[in-house]
Amino acid sequence: MRVEQSPLPGCYVIYDDLFEDSRGYFFESFNRATFYKQSGIDVEFVQDNQSSSTRGVLRGLHFQKGDHAQAKLVRVLQGAVWDVAVDLRKGSVTFGQHFGVELTATSRTQFFIPRGFAHGFVVLSETAVFFYKCDNYYNKQAESGLIYNDPQLGIDWKLPAEELILSEKDKVNPGLQQLIETL
Repeated sequence: MRVEQSPLPGCYVIYDDLFEDSRGYFFESFNRATFYKQSGIDVEFVQDNQSSSTRGVLRGLHFQKGDHAQAKLVRVLQGAVWDVAVDLRKGSVTFGQHFGVELTATSRTQFFIPRGFAHGFVVLSETAVFFYKCDNYYNKQAESGLIYNDPQLGIDWKLPAEELILSEKDKVNPGLQQLIETL
């Protein structure tokens, strides 16, 4: 397992060591001690989530507020997605900046997003199965969102806007300027 710092402090891209033979393959998808040694972050995951989506489905940008904030370790089990994190940490030198990475089942690349970030992804393949670990339990009262197409963020979702499929809730999330007032 190799952990690489992204341009946003606290966000890491994780590459796994794959062992293949005639029977198939094996890899260690997460090792807490190795992650701590390479990142300095000691995380304990308490909840796993999985979703299945079709091409163009955009889920995000989501986060939980306050004591219910969540760090996430995300990966794709089938297909491909463009995964994005937006820094919402007050006082951060990268506040309002985003980082995106393509996650695919074949690359087995993972993305660690710490607390204080909005997170979302769009499905690039015909279908995708998305899996993630959280270090805090979901709390409906603490859920929040950031509009995916805020011009201030300038996120390239890698698909034409007319191909994006969003939930009604994600279509009406506030922009960054409006959100700043509630953080």
